[in-house]
Amino acid sequence: MPSSIHFADLTSPRARAMLDSGPVPVLLLPVGAVEPHGPHAPLRTDSIISTAVCERAAIELSGDPKIRALVLPEIGFGVTHYAAAFTGAVTISEDTLHALIVEICSSLRAQGFRHQVIVNSHFEPAQVATLRRAAETAHVGLLDLTRRTVAEQLTEEFKSGASHAGRYETSLVLATHPELIETDVMRMLPALRVNMPAAMAAGQTDFLAMGMDRGYCGAPAEATAREGDATLATLAALLIDLIRAQIEPEPGP
Repeated sequence: MPSSIHFADLTSPRARAMLDSGPVPVLLLPVGAVEPHGPHAPLRTDSIISTAVCERAAIELSGDPKIRALVLPEIGFGVTHYAAAFTGAVTISEDTLHALIVEICSSLRAQGFRHQVIVNSHFEPAQVATLRRAAETAHVGLLDLTRRTVAEQLTEEFKSGASHAGRYETSLVLATHPELIETDVMRMLPALRVNMPAAMAAGQTDFLAMGMDRGYCGAPAEATAREGDATLATLAALLIDLIRAQIEPEPGP
């Protein structure tokens, strides 16, 4: 993977040169969390997915004459109250996350990097609400997979709401960092159908209350790298559509 898709790998003069000529730079900010993803998947699963989506989109746009997409260093910590009962869950406050996003994006905008997109793969309601608010404050884009029109383009498990460390997320990690999945454990896990959005709407505020006593739901044993790669392609296409919408003018009447 060429290092040139990562913003922080550039020298300062090369970063400056992007603003002076050439394709329009669009900076992609991966956001995730550190929290349990079952007994089989890494704590940083959400960050892995967000970064992989950004990298895939940047690679696919590498030959585009109009756009140069670059991946910013990830924000690896998020709002993770639902996983608080499990070892390894690291949460930051909504205000901290909001301030971090806004200050990063504002710093870049002040230098002339006007086009930025946040990419999130951690769907705790407080995280999603905070990122929506931060995107609006900072005037940047947000790939929001919780929007119905976007979610409908993803897998059946994702649409079911039972996808925390299940087939959907585990497949994505198998496609990107297979060495981090404990496959022997994964294959022994029974499917656990929990509609997380419905449980949250009903007032349940943690994984244990939802019956997720091992920190997962869905069907991780059914995960495959092939499905993960196909899902990653879909996610990258959604991101590329959003990137193009950020820089291309509205069509005339």
